Amino acid sequence: MLASVAAVLALIDAGEQPDRAQLKVAVKDSLVLLVERAPGRSVEVRIPPFAAVQAIPGATHRRGTPPAVVETDPVTWLQLCTGALDWAEACRTGRVRASGERSDLSPWLPLTA
Repeated sequence: MLASVAAVLALIDAGEQPDRAQLKVAVKDSLVLLVERAPGRSVEVRIPPFAAVQAIPGATHRRGTPPAVVETDPVTWLQLCTGALDWAEACRTGRVRASGERSDLSPWLPLTA
């Protein structure tokens, strides 16, 4: 796994709160890896307030509202990236909001470096 992601999750596991800069770096690093592993522009993955990317093979989105959107908070995203949280569980409990065709990211998660 990416060092930045591992460092943030280690802090959380130890009961500490990572600072905003650490979260931002970890989220951005992990999204870069997602785009490398699942290139495309059919799904917009949003991790506010830090980043949003378009990934996943399929129909290309260029303007307006994307046909598929995935949105979650930074900690949930990082847990999904490492396998600490299961995609189906995150969706079922409302920690991930996913809509549209191809918005199921389970084929690409967890990410491994």
